[in-house]
Amino acid sequence: MKKNLIEHINAAFSGIWIQTHQADEAEAEIRHAAKEQGWELAVWDIANGVRFNPGAKGVAAGDPLGGVKHLEGMAGQTCVLVVHNLHRFLGNAELVQVIQNALVYGKADRRFLVVLSPVVQLPPELEKLFVVLEHALPDHQQLITIAEGLLGDDQSSTDSLNRIAEAALGLTHFEAESAMALSITRHGEIRPEVIIAHKAQALKKGSLLALHRGTESFADLGGLGAVKAFCVKALKGSQVKPKGILLLGVPGTGKSALAKALGNEVGRPTLQMDMGALMGSLVGQSEANLRQALKVAEAMGKVILHVDEIEKALSGVGGQGDSGVSSRMFGTLLTWLSDHQSDVFLVATANDISKLPPELTRAERFDGIFMIDTPTDQEKVSIWHICMAEFGLPTQTLPNADAWTGAEIRSCCRLSAMLGVPLAEAASNVVPVAVTNREAVERLRNWATGRCLSASVPGIYGMVPVTTQPKRTRTVRPSVN
Repeated sequence: MKKNLIEHINAAFSGIWIQTHQADEAEAEIRHAAKEQGWELAVWDIANGVRFNPGAKGVAAGDPLGGVKHLEGMAGQTCVLVVHNLHRFLGNAELVQVIQNALVYGKADRRFLVVLSPVVQLPPELEKLFVVLEHALPDHQQLITIAEGLLGDDQSSTDSLNRIAEAALGLTHFEAESAMALSITRHGEIRPEVIIAHKAQALKKGSLLALHRGTESFADLGGLGAVKAFCVKALKGSQVKPKGILLLGVPGTGKSALAKALGNEVGRPTLQMDMGALMGSLVGQSEANLRQALKVAEAMGKVILHVDEIEKALSGVGGQGDSGVSSRMFGTLLTWLSDHQSDVFLVATANDISKLPPELTRAERFDGIFMIDTPTDQEKVSIWHICMAEFGLPTQTLPNADAWTGAEIRSCCRLSAMLGVPLAEAASNVVPVAVTNREAVERLRNWATGRCLSASVPGIYGMVPVTTQPKRTRTVRPSVN
């Protein structure tokens, strides 16, 4: 940020708004730049008034109007006034006018107003007079430096420091330092899992993303061999940064379970983004929330970003029912999908392709679009093994499950264990979605045929008719994990 700030001041940008959640770090960088460049520097905040040095007593009252006017009395060749949290006071018409005058004349007088704030909120009178800069979160090397400073003489290996830094990506300097100090207090060393737990709490405060902390793995999912292999190879075996995948499929076939297990399988944290929770009541708030959520995900480095049932958030695209909010959010998402160069791997799931805009499925939005159909006979055997072992069921004859999804097989096993009845009897309480919602399932299969990759076997998906006629039953012995 320091280099960017110096360039803008040398170019006489009189109003500079720095968006940051690390005001103390940003102020320290500005002070360092001022000393290096020979600027006269003052800092104002409502608690201390105007200060010339860190920790010094303020020389003016904690009044934003008086603070901004103080810029006029500064006598250096280049004068910089740093103001904290100015957005809290911009409802005052007199203050807005004073700032407008200061910025208009400041270009010629080399008097600069630098605002430090976590949000950008500018009235129309000031929009064209400020340039907005971002204060980046600590990068990998900076996080290593923080860890080394806390460890002192008790240094960790390079590999350990790298794991610590990867776990702390996306945290501010203050948050990272606090999480590392907590780990040292608890365990006498910095452990990545403590930092990740702290990161999960930090994400909850923002309400835009959630960190999934489950222990699922591919071993807990029967079938889906093709999409599993594709994801592992893309994330572990390539030097090219992958974009992500779109999973279409019948409800209950394991789309969300795959997304949750993928992170543990490839050693990446999994972030969950609820598109519906990003909706805001103010104009532009929903798009801003989406941009902020994507920015946080990018700052966290190598992550899996899971967006469940994406069609529900984008179903209003092209309509007028939500005043164009869905269309604007869709535009923001499309731009990010096409342009981002980060290590974020997006896993989006959808049950109804008809509600998705066609632009979302064109090449280079995703690395692959997979259709997850009801499991094959071989996949069903694997799923029965897993679910019977989970609920402690004995070896027994299985019911007919031709049209069943994995979720329905698990439901049958759970009911059998809960009611204390054989699987064949528990099956009478399960009605498969391929029957209750037959038309929608067939419509999805028809669309996916020839257009999507198969999640079960390598190659293009081709619809296999699903029969509900009884077949020969078989006996399955539960697997022992």
